[in-house]
Amino acid sequence: MKFRTEIALTPSEWRLSHSDHIVAVGSCFADNVAARMALWGLPVVANPLGEMFNPKSIVATIERLTEGTPFVAEELHNRGDVWFSYAAHGAFDGTDKERVLAALNEAVACGHKALAEADTVVLTLGTAWVYERGGRVVANCHKMPAEEFVRRRLSVEEVARSVVGLVEGPLKGKRTILTVSPVRHLADGLEGNAVSKAVLRLAAEQVAERCAEVVEYFPAYEIVLDDLRDYRFVGPDLVHPSQEAVDYVWERFVERYVEPHTAELGRRVEALRRAAAHRPLHPDSGEWAHFKATMLRKAKALQTELPEGTLEQELDFFGR
Repeated sequence: MKFRTEIALTPSEWRLSHSDHIVAVGSCFADNVAARMALWGLPVVANPLGEMFNPKSIVATIERLTEGTPFVAEELHNRGDVWFSYAAHGAFDGTDKERVLAALNEAVACGHKALAEADTVVLTLGTAWVYERGGRVVANCHKMPAEEFVRRRLSVEEVARSVVGLVEGPLKGKRTILTVSPVRHLADGLEGNAVSKAVLRLAAEQVAERCAEVVEYFPAYEIVLDDLRDYRFVGPDLVHPSQEAVDYVWERFVERYVEPHTAELGRRVEALRRAAAHRPLHPDSGEWAHFKATMLRKAKALQTELPEGTLEQELDFFGR
């Protein structure tokens, strides 16, 4: 008997290796997949300006990073003693205006470099609902009063047109993997969330059809909502996928986009990095010294198969 409707995925013609450079921008899936890539030693930069949930903010972020346009003091606002930018995540908020501005511009410089080098971009659309202030969509409301914003839902055509413009403009010449986040936005209500996700899914389909040579849709949304389809795969907040669900989505992503040899190398890199994260009860023991020597040999052997510097931290740790 079958108790699940698994999504059939065939390997893509786009296969990622350790020589590729990847940028991931958008909602939680962008961070989740980038964290796994980084653990495997794949060159990836995720959300330089923090998580972005709506398509308009994702597009504006990539346009800024492509141009390398720095933030200026006039773009900062304050909530009491706290300074922030409506174009960035709350992780950049702070009481020192100059430090906030410096952190934002450091992130822009990092993102500009990463996008210039990138072969592949992963875009994850989270919600079609947007908040506008002064006629412009904000990436984050930063706990400001609701009356300062106009809330509306983007249309399918608005989303599709924005993303197509991004693919044909700033991202021209790069491969784009497009996804819809499976995370539910309960603040929109279940009905509002359902309509929002439908807008994003239809827009993603239109983009993938219009830009078929450079855009592929990866069904993270369908894998979590249809393939797994059970509350045991949802976290305690009843919103985010559980760790098991994240692991499963990553396995399916690897199946579609990662070369088998790269996957084998990635698992070995992950094992080394998890070993380096281990903290012994008796760091002065001969057993720990033997373990580090063994790991150092493995790291040196593995580094010969990877781009230079991939295991720099691990070699340093095990070699001390």
